Amino acid sequence: MTLLRLGFLVLLWAFVYFVIRVLRSDLYGTRITAAPAPVPAVSAPATPTPSRKAAAGPTRLVVTAGPLTGTTIPLGSSAILIGRSPSCTLVLEDDYSSSRHARVFPQSDAWFVEDLGSTNGTFLGKDKVTEPTPLPLGAPVRVGQSTIELQR
Repeated sequence: MTLLRLGFLVLLWAFVYFVIRVLRSDLYGTRITAAPAPVPAVSAPATPTPSRKAAAGPTRLVVTAGPLTGTTIPLGSSAILIGRSPSCTLVLEDDYSSSRHARVFPQSDAWFVEDLGSTNGTFLGKDKVTEPTPLPLGAPVRVGQSTIELQR
């Protein structure tokens, strides 16, 4: 009888531990860590840039409003997925965003935003995005409760 009581007590404490662990992950959420920008080992000699347009293009995606205000993602040559899924590049912990909500991607020297079939939609300014749309520098894109924009 004593062993049965002790076994029940262990199961009860295990249940309490897992409940606290789930609550903690809901409160603190997923951590987003951005890779640091590479530091050049040797400075290159000053040479004229082949294209002014490439130098004037955006270099980062910044969250300007919402729970993750100030989050910066450096732009590269690959697409940036935005949503609640942990597999997204920008993970939004927001009830108004879908698991794979939107995508920001480069194509022929320009950046585009595309809604990925989200429930609440993606908005460029006040216009709803229904197809891949060019994303100008500094234009606000609303995804759920967050606003993002391309910056230099």
